[in-house]
Amino acid sequence: MSNDDRREGGFRSSRGPYRPGGGRRTENGREGYSGPRGRRPFGPSRKVCAFCVEKTKEIDYKNADMLRRYVTERGKIRSGRKSGTCAKHQRRLAVALKRARYLALLPFTSEHIRRY
Repeated sequence: MSNDDRREGGFRSSRGPYRPGGGRRTENGREGYSGPRGRRPFGPSRKVCAFCVEKTKEIDYKNADMLRRYVTERGKIRSGRKSGTCAKHQRRLAVALKRARYLALLPFTSEHIRRY
């Protein structure tokens, strides 16, 4: 790379001019996703919070069947990214799960589940 190229503001390669954003251009000349029909490259879109859809005011800690969906088989609380809950409901869900554990409605760990 010569000093003239540096003064022009970019590195020139055999692929074409330097673009600060690093994006590639599509057939129609615009930058964007090059996947089929312009889909996002990281998989499906974000999940929707089930509590927001149902417009739930409170998360009941006594409803153990509903709370089991948000706990892994080892007894850990599922993250909001995996379960799809929003931040507000994830905080309330964590409090409800901890209360249900304290009252022995849910197990703390997988070792607390009795196997006969």
